[in-house]
Amino acid sequence: MSSLTLRQALVRRRYLLGGWPWRAALYLLSSVPAGLALLVAVLLLATVGGALTLVLVGLPLLLTLALIGVPVAAVERRRLRLIDPVPLGDPHRAPERAGLTAWLRIRLREQATWREFGYALLFAVVLWPLEGLLVGGVLAVCGGLLATPLVMAAVTGGEEVRVLKLYLAESYPGAFAAALLGLVLLPLFAYPLGWAAVARAALTRALLSADTGGVDARIQELGRSRMRLVDAFEAERRRIERDLHDGAQQRLVALSMTLGLARLESPAEPLGGLLAKAHEEAGEALVEIRELIRGIHPQVLTDRGLAAAVEDIADRSALPVDVELDLPERLPQPVETAVYFAVCEALANAAKHSGASRARVTGRVDGARLTVEVRDDGDGGAATAGGTGLQGVADRLSVLDGRLLLSSPPGGPTVLRLDVPRVPAHLVE
Repeated sequence: MSSLTLRQALVRRRYLLGGWPWRAALYLLSSVPAGLALLVAVLLLATVGGALTLVLVGLPLLLTLALIGVPVAAVERRRLRLIDPVPLGDPHRAPERAGLTAWLRIRLREQATWREFGYALLFAVVLWPLEGLLVGGVLAVCGGLLATPLVMAAVTGGEEVRVLKLYLAESYPGAFAAALLGLVLLPLFAYPLGWAAVARAALTRALLSADTGGVDARIQELGRSRMRLVDAFEAERRRIERDLHDGAQQRLVALSMTLGLARLESPAEPLGGLLAKAHEEAGEALVEIRELIRGIHPQVLTDRGLAAAVEDIADRSALPVDVELDLPERLPQPVETAVYFAVCEALANAAKHSGASRARVTGRVDGARLTVEVRDDGDGGAATAGGTGLQGVADRLSVLDGRLLLSSPPGGPTVLRLDVPRVPAHLVE
């Protein structure tokens, strides 16, 4: 089906040459039998259900009346496709459990059910008579004029005939003139019919569309809650880093100094050898804990920003890395942290798995977004699927409304692009 809507078709020159006028007329005309049947059903359910309420038999009928908008709305959404190919979403939620009771409970609590009930009453009482009057009037005027010669020949035997009780055709030339007028009016009436169908479709869409206000609010709250979780996780990382830096690292430094002083006393063997070995192991443990602290949250990132932190990780990388970051100002701390660890993951993968001989990190702030690209000349084949570290990077960027784009064909090169808002929406309060 074409993506063109009736509203768009009406402003085009070829509107009358296509099937849109007929589809508009069919849309309006099909409301008449549907609305008439709905009116009969509403009257029967209300009358019989109300009369039998005292003996409890009418309660199921009244319940059916309250839910009559649900099937009516489903039919209207499908009928709307005659003139508007854009689907109208179903606002109803699926019940948590199977069974009629669960279905009734969730339907009766939804606002969409009562909006559809109001639409069904409006349709049954007001809309279909107006549409029938409009289409019937056009058909009566144009059909009466077009049928004038036939009526003169079949009914009056060539004598005068009154057309639409307004015009007296006394001869066949006058009858054919009336038919010609009907032929001219038919395409002219196609435009008001079309706009009437557009208005009717707009009303249907306004009353039966899904209410996304609550959903949008829940999505926004979900985004804020995810951001709070990330902030809490980052605060916990900083606490661990501070405890290691101020606690365990200082104790190791003190232990290493004590062992060094003990070695200066030149104790006899085998105690001297054991002290020397313990001193060396304490030094190695101190180096490892410093690397661990730097990996949890590098101090250079806090003090000097993303560009300096990336240059630092590039200097310590086993792979030669060229860095070209154009960042005129500091970015929000969550953005800098997420991008930093994403670059760390990309460079670690390039050094361990890709067989690359060189990598390059470039980045710039373009308007409201930060774009950072990590490229290596390795063998390619990287992927975000399968629970890899890159999947975790993508999840972390998504919290900031960012994206991770990966291109890594077999044979390389591998290009990892990070696209993050300069100031994520969740940070704007």
